[in-house]
Amino acid sequence: MSVWHKWRNRVWAGLLLVVLPWSGAAQLPATLGDGEPLPSLAPMMEQVTPTVVNIATFTTVEVRNPLFDDPFFRRFFDLPGMEQRRRTRSAGSGVIVDAAAGFILTNDHVVSRADEITVTLADGRTLEATLVGADAQVDLAVLQVDPEELAEEALPVAARFGDSAALRVGDFVVAVGNPFGLGQTVTSGIISAIGRSGLGVDGYEDFIQTDASINPGNSGGALVNLRGELVGINTAIIAPAGGNVGIGFAIPANMARVIMAELIAHGEVRRGHLGLQVQGLTPELARAFGIDSRDGVIVTEVDADAPAAAAGLEQGDVVVRLGDRRVRNATDFRARAAIVMVGDQIDIEYVRDGRRRVAVIDIPEDQFEQVAGQRLHPRLEGAVLQNHRGGPDRDVAAGVRLLEVSEGSRAWRNGLRAGDIIVAANQRTSRNLSDLTQGIKLDARNPVIRIWREGQFYLVRLR
Repeated sequence: MSVWHKWRNRVWAGLLLVVLPWSGAAQLPATLGDGEPLPSLAPMMEQVTPTVVNIATFTTVEVRNPLFDDPFFRRFFDLPGMEQRRRTRSAGSGVIVDAAAGFILTNDHVVSRADEITVTLADGRTLEATLVGADAQVDLAVLQVDPEELAEEALPVAARFGDSAALRVGDFVVAVGNPFGLGQTVTSGIISAIGRSGLGVDGYEDFIQTDASINPGNSGGALVNLRGELVGINTAIIAPAGGNVGIGFAIPANMARVIMAELIAHGEVRRGHLGLQVQGLTPELARAFGIDSRDGVIVTEVDADAPAAAAGLEQGDVVVRLGDRRVRNATDFRARAAIVMVGDQIDIEYVRDGRRRVAVIDIPEDQFEQVAGQRLHPRLEGAVLQNHRGGPDRDVAAGVRLLEVSEGSRAWRNGLRAGDIIVAANQRTSRNLSDLTQGIKLDARNPVIRIWREGQFYLVRLR
């Protein structure tokens, strides 16, 4: 053996001695004798996989030939009935979060248009499920299996939630789901990034990025750490060719847990309104405001009579913590605001005149979140929307109220005015912002909404 080969072999041996002790749970023994167990994630996965289910949804859609919209064509060919219906099927995944009550957590986009939902457990049993509630802005939904249908058999043990705020880039994770309808599949990888946003997803973005293989059908499945704790709900991928390229995204478990509890308790998410407009803190702004750190967001506007104003927040304050979460940027702020509900009381830490201060914000039961219309659809630009409950409009128990409509805006040109209450979109009832979001998606190119105005209902096509 040459001197080069001897030197190379010694270097590789040294590297192995250095690297292997840092390989965590996957550390290899120095030697593998006969009968000695191999390192494996199997014991952990035996506890996790029973908590992950396959979800099949069935949807009835109308199929129309565009030529049938031409009156001459219909009359010439004597075709009075042109509407046809087609039944489609899609697949996804879900996670059992309460075995006794039969609650299952999944993505909203997996079940949003479903007429029928069936759940297949890891042991092969197939059960019917009903939709408890959904939040399109975070893309989560809760299903329930009727306990009476289980007879003497119970669902498997529910998933154990982990602390997604404790995740670090480089942590090992495992994704479990139903890719391409193949059946339950396990893939592994690491945390590639945390707090991802700017993906063009509607609503709130605060994703965990992972290179564990996530493919179509994995949506709603579990992302777990090496202790088998649920740290995320797999929800999206970047797939230029339609398959996995090592860039997948999951909703943090801490956010999912709060949304899940709200859906189970109320059937909807009653997100609260803080009344703050913020922007990121740049180095230049930090110097201008006398802030040593670049972490935080600057308050650019405080809504009059809003909870934040009542707590004493002012324009120019730099928010550095909201609740138990440090605010490093605008994404952090929005992610924490996404799980602030009506009736909550939340601490906020901010810097003013070089001094750190703490205030308590109380969110009244009627202070629902306010959303800019363009977040739901470009043709609602200029409108500010809020969930509506009862009030003087007795004929409208629930809907989405237009708080403001800027004169000359696109929403204004479409005939919408402040005070209008949207009660349906594309013939789907809109009891809240989540319903409205899903209703618009049914025909996003030519959405038609139904509004209540001064005692009468009107149809408005958004152009």
